[in-house]
Amino acid sequence: MADIAWDDERGEDSRHYFVDEAGDANLFNRKGRLLYGEKGCSRYFILGVLDIPDPDHISQELNAIRTQLLADPYFRKIPSMQPEARKTALTFHAKDDIPEVRREAFAYLSKQDLRFFAVVRDKSTVADYAVQRRERDGKYRYQPNELYDYMVRALFKGLLHKDDAYTVHFSKRGAQDRTIALRTALEIAQERFAHRWGIQSKSTLNVVAQTPALSGGLQAVDYFLWALQRFYERREDRYLDFLWPQFRLVQDLDDKREHPYGRYYTQKGPLTLAALPDNGLPGI
Repeated sequence: MADIAWDDERGEDSRHYFVDEAGDANLFNRKGRLLYGEKGCSRYFILGVLDIPDPDHISQELNAIRTQLLADPYFRKIPSMQPEARKTALTFHAKDDIPEVRREAFAYLSKQDLRFFAVVRDKSTVADYAVQRRERDGKYRYQPNELYDYMVRALFKGLLHKDDAYTVHFSKRGAQDRTIALRTALEIAQERFAHRWGIQSKSTLNVVAQTPALSGGLQAVDYFLWALQRFYERREDRYLDFLWPQFRLVQDLDDKREHPYGRYYTQKGPLTLAALPDNGLPGI
């Protein structure tokens, strides 16, 4: 599998990464019936990380923007902006925010010094693998965390080798504390990079699970993921185009038209509708 070793022009001693997901990793219901293809089940699972040089500054400014919007009489009767709704009044979340609010968030984020990386899986391919493995091994039961942890390893394989310290902020996923499992996935990514490139990392690694309401960085990465998800799920490219200057890498792991490890989209080779395997046709 090809890897990209990213040079970092900032040369910081410490780095903060913010991680979230779009879509979901579920493939089967509780009775083992395949959910993929049914209404309400996402076609893709996407994991993204946003590199933010000054997370406190981002949090302060997003809070200031939200406070200003909440004080605007124009939004006074918007349900999602009422405190009891626990949506925009509490945190920016692209899916819940109305278009006018979303526009303000996008405009702010587009002007910040940010770098975004993502990995994409086509859940039809993952489902085929899970079904075939279950047929070969009757004891095998697919678990969503299996896919999530694999995506973490793929996402971070070239991002944990250069700085002295990393703090990786994950968005909390349910009540289960998976900090140890996520740390293990990150350490595996470091080890594989060292083996591949001969660069041994001595970085300090800190893993933090947070709620987006307490983290402007997690609110920011949510917007980048929402733009990428709209592109893949709905073939709607205007949000992706708007933020594309801050994208550094999108790895489509299941687009194997040219390479068995998938396809990489970068600033030199952008992700566009025409570049997709189906030439941008809407998903079924």
